[in-house]
Amino acid sequence: MIGILLMTHAPLGSAFMQAAKHVFRSMPERFEAIDVIADQNIDEVNLLARAAVKRLNDGSGVLVMTDVMGGTPSNCCRHLGEPSEVAVIAGISLPMLLRAITYRQDTLDVVVEMALAGGQSGAMRVDNRVRLSPH
Repeated sequence: MIGILLMTHAPLGSAFMQAAKHVFRSMPERFEAIDVIADQNIDEVNLLARAAVKRLNDGSGVLVMTDVMGGTPSNCCRHLGEPSEVAVIAGISLPMLLRAITYRQDTLDVVVEMALAGGQSGAMRVDNRVRLSPH
């Protein structure tokens, strides 16, 4: 089973974990979050991330999901393991996470594709405002 690590600015990862627990009625297995706090030592974050990847990887691989590309959490994800074992995607959303959890029995590449598809299809306008043309 693909492990999932959330590397986010605090307290986003923990909040996503609680939302997943609510949706699935229990905390999914092989699922952790590292909530990076402001001014946290980057070396410490790197050590925490490497240890988490090691715990989460049962040989199937680990998907690391981060919030914002270029932030400290995503920057600490660059060297967590071989690309065949660790995949990193940025821009986490709840639809993306739920899709990743749902498909995590598949290969790492499939889980990445399904998570990205969940993020893309999960963002849409839902109000019913009528837009009038300017003429």
